[in-house]
Amino acid sequence: MTGPGAASGADPRAAALGRRVAGLSGAAPVAAHPVPGGEICAAYRVELDDGRTVFAKTVPQPPPDFFAAEAAGLDLLRSTGTVAVPGVLAAFPDLLVLEWVDTAAPTPAQAERLGCELAALHATPAPHYGTAGPLYLGPVPLTTPAPPVTDPADWPAYHAEHRLLPLLRLAVDSGGIAAEDARDVERLCADIDRVAGPPQPPAVIHGDLWAGNILWTPDGRPHLIDPAAQGGHPEADLAFLELSGCPHFDRLIRAYEDVRPLPGRRARAPLHQLHHVLIHAALFGGAYGPESGATARAALAG
Repeated sequence: MTGPGAASGADPRAAALGRRVAGLSGAAPVAAHPVPGGEICAAYRVELDDGRTVFAKTVPQPPPDFFAAEAAGLDLLRSTGTVAVPGVLAAFPDLLVLEWVDTAAPTPAQAERLGCELAALHATPAPHYGTAGPLYLGPVPLTTPAPPVTDPADWPAYHAEHRLLPLLRLAVDSGGIAAEDARDVERLCADIDRVAGPPQPPAVIHGDLWAGNILWTPDGRPHLIDPAAQGGHPEADLAFLELSGCPHFDRLIRAYEDVRPLPGRRARAPLHQLHHVLIHAALFGGAYGPESGATARAALAG
């Protein structure tokens, strides 16, 4: 039965989640349905009897600061005034509740708008690389050294030590990468100063900007979700969008570079893509191990 006070659907987890979310808002649940939510979390659309619809996601036994870190990342992106993100309604250790965003098919016009907005986001200075608080890429914690790195000339060593090599160790330990491919990643880390390109001061970046973390909307303004927002290198966001097959990427990058030119960006893309390929090798293995080695070799060839 569907009606005030009862969440619909055959999935008892959805019904329980709907009741919990409704209790936080003082409303009654009308319906709760599972929706696609990425590779880590279970996600739901929850309809309330006061007319609101919200998005909720949960994961069993997460680190205590897992969703707090995501909420902080959304707040950081919003604070720049450059990109649209859903509002955070509640954040608990095992539950995150956000405003619901209706979606539509991606269009070239939205891609161009997102390119301009990302250029503005990446023009926003960050105080240092990394974050002052917890940070996760998927379920994997990312570290920020103390004291934090602020000098753009130190970014290559920072990226190797605090991003690439920790993920490589995870991939090796999980059996997700073969020894030869791992050696090529190590070779890249040893030679990273040569391939890193011009120094880039720390800028606010999304940090996990694959194509699935863009919500294309009916009103024409894309929204970004699931950030690992931090001070970082802007080309990381662009490289992962390209790697993940972002719709109309050619229009997006043209609009971006009309505002913020990046000479030589394409040759550096494999360096910035490797971080995300490695985490997939660590978590899922399979073809991601050989892809990690190939990406490292492409970065070295530059």
